[in-house]
Amino acid sequence: MLHARVQPPHVVNIEDLRRVAKRRLPRVLFDYIDGGADAELTLRANSRAFETVTFRPRCAVATSTCDLRTTVLGTSLSMPLILAPIGSSRLFYPRGEEVAARAAGATGIAYTLSTLSGCALEEVAAAAKGPVWYQLYLVGGRDCALAAIERARAAGYSALVVTIDTPVAGQRERDLRNGVKELLTRKFGQMLPFVNQFLAKPRWLASFVADGGLMNFPNVVIPGEGAMLYADVGTALEQSMVSWQDLRWIRDAWNLPIVVKGVHTADDARRAVDTGANAVVVSNHGGRQLDGVAPTLRMLPEVLTSVGDRIEVLIDGGIRRGSDIAKALCIGARAVLVGRAYAYGLGAAGGAGVARAIEILCTDLIRTLKLLGCASTAELDRSFISVPPDWLASTRQVSAKRASRVGRSLPRLLESTLKPKGDGI
Repeated sequence: MLHARVQPPHVVNIEDLRRVAKRRLPRVLFDYIDGGADAELTLRANSRAFETVTFRPRCAVATSTCDLRTTVLGTSLSMPLILAPIGSSRLFYPRGEEVAARAAGATGIAYTLSTLSGCALEEVAAAAKGPVWYQLYLVGGRDCALAAIERARAAGYSALVVTIDTPVAGQRERDLRNGVKELLTRKFGQMLPFVNQFLAKPRWLASFVADGGLMNFPNVVIPGEGAMLYADVGTALEQSMVSWQDLRWIRDAWNLPIVVKGVHTADDARRAVDTGANAVVVSNHGGRQLDGVAPTLRMLPEVLTSVGDRIEVLIDGGIRRGSDIAKALCIGARAVLVGRAYAYGLGAAGGAGVARAIEILCTDLIRTLKLLGCASTAELDRSFISVPPDWLASTRQVSAKRASRVGRSLPRLLESTLKPKGDGI
């Protein structure tokens, strides 16, 4: 039944999955997936940015098959797609994180588990049967984070994703209107005005109760207290923000590839390199944090110019079609992360919905490559697209800034190189 609901002709694109999810989920949960911060300017801009990049196809080119395979941080993937971390996925569907990880593993792509998940990281890794990354918040403090890092390494997670753009939670107005704060008080009088949105979705409510009701955070184990209870995490995030200094002890504790997520400028990209990151994700948290920042696709050229080939550059935000993936790869991204696209599928039909979201994006990408006259994602480059001229202006400024720094440091370098040295002992 659920599987049929997300197949053609009912579902042919990600927007169709969004509509099915909206019908199944309580309003507060659908809006948690769908909404952004403040006026949601950045949320909308993320998707619209892809419309401003146009294709330059090479016609009369035979491309009977297309190779989507790639490697990210040394891990082979069937296509340049990674499922992004989404907190509280277990609320969308029973055992939601395990379900999504299983669907990702079945298609040969990686799944990223949020710290604020409802399933234990060991159970998610066992369900995945494929590459898994662990996204780290410092909720619960340093000791709590170190324990989670050790658990993730023991469970076989191959990369640690450190999110740096959450010094406070963004102002998500939909959450306020839907009574998230009141619902989490667990006080009947305050909850009552907002309860009807759950009663209006009896099938979801039955599955929610069967899955144990309101989840806790099993990967945030506070010493002496146990797993952190489900709560409004805004305050917790504010008390546990990540600084560049934290990256050093996280690096020492993990000792495997680290991905810095939330990079949005050339300066932060360079700082990520300096702290030992192996990759960055150009991300504005899906428009859920600071509203009014530029869309991620717009910032991708600047970040790429700033880091060169020193680390791998990934991107998320606004990706709804395979052609969007192709555009990001043409600009220079190694791979993309998608969040809402698969969360709609999870909310619509569980594992069948996630699998359908991945299938839609994969099929779209193959069709786009064939229409471009390109046989593999590895061959995509900027010759296949036209980019707005003002996007490239920022890359020239970054290049000039880099050259200026090199010019200032060159005399010192030459002086230290040519200066006569003592005999030494």
